[in-house]
Amino acid sequence: MPMGHTATAEAGSGGLTATEHRLANGLRVVLSEDHLTPVAAVCLWYDVGSRHEVAGRTGLAHLFEHLMFQGSAQVKDNGHFELVQGAGGSLNGTTSFERTNYFETMPAHQLELALWLEADRMGSLLTVLDDESMENQRSVVKNERRQRYDNVPYGTAFEKLFALAYPEGHPYHHTPIGSMADLDAATLEDAREFFRTYYAPNNAVISVVGDIDPEQTLAWIEKYFGSIPAHDGKRPPRDGTLPDIIGEEKRQLVEAEVPSRALMAAYRLPHDGTRACDAADVALTILGGGESSRLYNRLVRRDRTAVTAGFGMLRLSGAPSVGWLDVKTSHEAVVSDIEAAVDEELARFAEEGPTDEEMERAQAQLEREWLDRLGTVAGRADELCKYAVLFGDPQLALTAVGRVLSVTADEVKEVAQARLRPDNRAVLVYEPLAPDQAPDAPGTDVNDAAEIEVQEEEAAK
Repeated sequence: MPMGHTATAEAGSGGLTATEHRLANGLRVVLSEDHLTPVAAVCLWYDVGSRHEVAGRTGLAHLFEHLMFQGSAQVKDNGHFELVQGAGGSLNGTTSFERTNYFETMPAHQLELALWLEADRMGSLLTVLDDESMENQRSVVKNERRQRYDNVPYGTAFEKLFALAYPEGHPYHHTPIGSMADLDAATLEDAREFFRTYYAPNNAVISVVGDIDPEQTLAWIEKYFGSIPAHDGKRPPRDGTLPDIIGEEKRQLVEAEVPSRALMAAYRLPHDGTRACDAADVALTILGGGESSRLYNRLVRRDRTAVTAGFGMLRLSGAPSVGWLDVKTSHEAVVSDIEAAVDEELARFAEEGPTDEEMERAQAQLEREWLDRLGTVAGRADELCKYAVLFGDPQLALTAVGRVLSVTADEVKEVAQARLRPDNRAVLVYEPLAPDQAPDAPGTDVNDAAEIEVQEEEAAK
């Protein structure tokens, strides 16, 4: 029988509660009752992402996310989607640097179906994984790369910045989409070994949030997941430790077919789960979080050198987080002028720190974003899984808002001084190609049309 304990509402949790349990095979279970609406969300996080990949097999974690929707022992082909959507639910899956997740939101009376579906593919996917499904989803992922990265303006910026900001050989040097060459090189046996290694109950957390009977829900989870054997062959991810500061500015000029010049930069920031990371989040919100931010007011409203100016944060736990600056120029504005203005604003902020009004506005903005996440059953299920997988304690999700609100102006100033510096960033400068240099639009042959059809089917999911 599953073992567990019941948690009471913690201070700062807004009255939200969660209970934690663990099956004999190692599967961690987090349950949170919410009877406001008759729906239930199921979220399953596997502790595997692109940081676990090895050289020559980038993109395998994302490819496998797609393979998980290709059928299992009891569910053929596209049946997972058909059954969930036929029951009135919604579903999807995503891959990041640090995890792969799968999720469904169902009418409450259809919760058992979602649990059975997730258990069936966790326990039996290998019985149906074959060359046909491998080739089908390899084509889908390659076309996804073309449509979202290679063939759209600025599409590979994220990939280029991570390659600059994280050194060669670092587990975060490459992004989850992977390279075309590595996608082509992946074999069926690679996929099977990947599944055996990472898709085990003792490498996963399942959360169920919503209009549920916790006792019945736990009984269903034990019934469907309890017989799946654990696997102890997981290899730990490579060490993502890096110095706090890059030590020099990394810079790349990109001449491409883009609508305007652009300045993008990635700053190395504190790890997720730390108070310094929360302070950095507040700092970037003040500097570039929306139309009331300092950079937007300076570049778009005052100087009129940019049409967009934003500064956001990608929180990472296994490596330094990233502060992402994105500025698109206006008309014939020169990037060097924009960069000088950005540096001036960052230096002034580091010297003076935020005003009381800026702190209040930024923390209110971040509080709203957190409450939006925790206020939906699907968002809360995802956050509970995140904190269980990455930090070992799902209860931290329920108090995250309070930690952001407790950050002080001095802490924000301190992290800005320490991290928002020219010697701690990777920079991309986009320069549009001259009209006579732009490549001709690609044609579409029979093979392209077939792959586009596959992608459209994937999008319809």
